[in-house]
Amino acid sequence: MNFLAHLYLSGNNDSIKIGNFMADGIRGKQFEDFPTEIKKGILLHRAIDSYTDAHPVFRQSTKRLHQNYHHYSGVIVDVFYDHFLAKNWSTYSSEKLEEFVDRFYESLSENQAILTLKTQNLMPYMIKQNWLVSYRSVDGIKQILTQMDHRTKNESKMRFATNELSEFYIEFENEFITFFEDLILFSNIKLNAL
Repeated sequence: MNFLAHLYLSGNNDSIKIGNFMADGIRGKQFEDFPTEIKKGILLHRAIDSYTDAHPVFRQSTKRLHQNYHHYSGVIVDVFYDHFLAKNWSTYSSEKLEEFVDRFYESLSENQAILTLKTQNLMPYMIKQNWLVSYRSVDGIKQILTQMDHRTKNESKMRFATNELSEFYIEFENEFITFFEDLILFSNIKLNAL
């Protein structure tokens, strides 16, 4: 659910952003059914996820959560990292977060015909609740994690993870900053290769 990072790492191409945004719901070779730029976004998303899961700093963050959240730790850290990206947005972009997000929502609306059904169903909730901007606050992250927890029938206990976020806030933020510098470089190289 680290939508914001995936969008940021997609560069300025709206189609690549849309592909990157939809990628989790597109399995195997289904990506081949999409236009070229959407395909690039899907492949970029997959590369970012693989890179992230293997990165030692990301793994360090997940270890802090593993005892309480087990295999959901990576998902939670993805959301935490989106929080730090939103909070520190001006470090990474000269455009205001709200403007970046509004442009993306507009792009989704203009390209509904290409969106997967899952994305079409998700879009109204995401826009109405303005998820991407809400990531900026810990309360916003708690709301997102609670919604995600409901989808696991509350088995994941993700709704409680902001306790660890608050307790280890500085550690998580420092890990994000270190990791994200590496991820930006990796993503730029990957994007150029696609």
